[in-house]
Amino acid sequence: MPKDQDHKTDTAPDVPEMPAPRVREFTAHSIGGGLALLLGLAGLLIGGGLIAGGAAAAAAAGVKASLIVPGVVAGLASLLAMSGLNMVAPGEARVVQLFGRYRGTIRQDGLRWVNPFTSRTKISTRVRNHETAVLKVNDAYGNPIELAAVVVWKVEDTAQATFEVDDFLEFVSTQTEAAVRHIAIEYPYDAHDEGGLSLRGNAEEITEKLAVELHARVEAAGVQIIESRFTHLAYAPEIASAMLQRQQAGAVVAARRQIVDGAVGMVEAALARISEQDIVELDEERKAAMVSNLMVVLCGDRSPQPVLNTGTLYQ
Repeated sequence: MPKDQDHKTDTAPDVPEMPAPRVREFTAHSIGGGLALLLGLAGLLIGGGLIAGGAAAAAAAGVKASLIVPGVVAGLASLLAMSGLNMVAPGEARVVQLFGRYRGTIRQDGLRWVNPFTSRTKISTRVRNHETAVLKVNDAYGNPIELAAVVVWKVEDTAQATFEVDDFLEFVSTQTEAAVRHIAIEYPYDAHDEGGLSLRGNAEEITEKLAVELHARVEAAGVQIIESRFTHLAYAPEIASAMLQRQQAGAVVAARRQIVDGAVGMVEAALARISEQDIVELDEERKAAMVSNLMVVLCGDRSPQPVLNTGTLYQ
């Protein structure tokens, strides 16, 4: 295998492979519900008029039946036709099935009419939030940590959300928790080496990897991940105090390193300026003594106590 292919394989995210969807969303055939409503009401009025006319007519039974029966049929047909009316609010959709077969999705809001023999399942397409509980897992170094995440998502394909999984809400919840746990065990809370990624130090990179894994996990359910973010990240209580001491020690070391670097630069500048302006001639031993005194003054925790030398440096 070529080297570039090996590199791509090594850097590819470790995400699960979900089965390909068997059904995709398409638009269901529907008409404006206003016209269907008017026709249904007109049919009810005609049917009621025929029934009333047949009951009030002073004629033979056969004539009454010829009016009442069509009126009953017209009324029932109108009621059946009006059962195909659907009120679709913005941010909602209707998944249409005819005898168990998917016949499309209604996304256009307002009053719509479809075949009254179909079943219509309401599904929300609004943007939703899902926040996981505080999960306790072990990071890449085996340290117990606590973390939680919030995911912003919405249903993109209503057919997949309805037919590919049993309950897409529970599916998103479970897969989000699984993705958060998987990311937590892949990376340490704090990296010991400078080049490694850590949950605390590389939040943006880890968040991007979490979004990629979440997308791969919930894509089969027709769900789109808009954003994902960690909302809680901390060491578990049983090791929090020990890790706090370690962080404090690291901060002290970093501060000391910065102080020493600054002090060395100040000493170099002082020696160079003394030499340029020919203030005093210093031999190597006097330079070493000056450097030692300056480093003590600049790097010490406490204010220096001056010592008055009444003799010379060599006495």
